[in-house]
Amino acid sequence: MKHGKKYTESAKLVDRAKLYDPEEALATVVKTATAKFDETVEVHIRLGVDSRHADQQVRGAVVLPNGTGKNVRVAVFAKGDDAKAAEAAGAEVVGAEDLVARIQGEGFMDFDVAIAAPNMMGLVGRLGKVLGPRGLMPSPKAGTVTPDVARAVNEAKAGKIEYRLDKTNIIHCPIGKASFGPEKLQENFATLLDAVVKAKPAAAKGQYIRSCVVASTMGPGVRINPIKVGGNV
Repeated sequence: MKHGKKYTESAKLVDRAKLYDPEEALATVVKTATAKFDETVEVHIRLGVDSRHADQQVRGAVVLPNGTGKNVRVAVFAKGDDAKAAEAAGAEVVGAEDLVARIQGEGFMDFDVAIAAPNMMGLVGRLGKVLGPRGLMPSPKAGTVTPDVARAVNEAKAGKIEYRLDKTNIIHCPIGKASFGPEKLQENFATLLDAVVKAKPAAAKGQYIRSCVVASTMGPGVRINPIKVGGNV
């Protein structure tokens, strides 16, 4: 794969053979983010589990202390007082049958997070094939099916992210923007890693965190020493 000039220059700043400490890795990522836009910084964590087994799933949500730097658009499935509370909390889209019909009939997907009151899940379940593949299906584990929809909206706006394994046992998560600088990114990174370590399944055997890489949207990956982030748990 051929890379552009900026990527090639940025890659020179990264020692491919080195396993970095988290602080140094994130400082390096910030230096390599040279695009004309504010690049997102992502972390990719490979876990020593088998996602094909239900007792080895790793999934949850955490509020990043410095947010994600993204303006999060929230859709809430609710009626009555729940709907009013969601609107008051700043949800962009609130509805019930009308919202389901809009998503099914018009392909409306102009939101980043979907939240549902528990009494709406019979209705929202119809959207499983649409929302599921996009990672938008409300879930009790992620805190997006809740009787307190206003709190869920506030958390989503404040920088709550969901983490979950893909089929290759890797978690991919944004932890902020390059403009945050190394210190704020480090705080967000530590918060996410702490949550992932605490979510270790009892059935997981051997080294839990196998590898950890951070990278900006257009920059090269920087490998972090897994032992420094709980890899020996």
